[in-house]
Amino acid sequence: MIKQDILENQVKSVYLGVGSNLGNKRNNIEKAKFKLIQNNIKIIKSSSYFESLSWPNKQNPKFYNIVLEIFTNLEPNSLLMLCKKIEIDIGRKKRLKNSPRECDIDILDYNCKKSNGRIILPHPRLHKRNFVLLPLFEINKAWKHPILKQDIKTLILSLSNRDIRSIKQI
Repeated sequence: MIKQDILENQVKSVYLGVGSNLGNKRNNIEKAKFKLIQNNIKIIKSSSYFESLSWPNKQNPKFYNIVLEIFTNLEPNSLLMLCKKIEIDIGRKKRLKNSPRECDIDILDYNCKKSNGRIILPHPRLHKRNFVLLPLFEINKAWKHPILKQDIKTLILSLSNRDIRSIKQI
């Protein structure tokens, strides 16, 4: 029984996407990082900031996005609840889906776990998003999609030219 408890409490490697397109975008993301650390989340790596068009409405303010590699003892649902609390603490309000927001934190990959319950792992659209793939590539060039089994370079190359040209490192 002791071995099982040790395995259950093992630190998990997780990738989070953090974005903002309202208010002081960079400051909102830095606040999110600080609040994660305050909640015993260890940030291992942080990508550069990337600026991308808002989706699906390109008329909305542009997004700033980063990807974090973190270590946590939290299980996926507890981590998701913490991320949602941090978003609200930073000022996120209930709005229509894909509306501009002060803070958005997504669990991209949780220790290569596959789940289709309350939380879908890995994130169901991460392989199609330039604002996830490029920062993730920056911090882990060897990352592979847990379900598709494709390496990150292949996923980036499958993006449209427009998607690759519409994002910039800042």
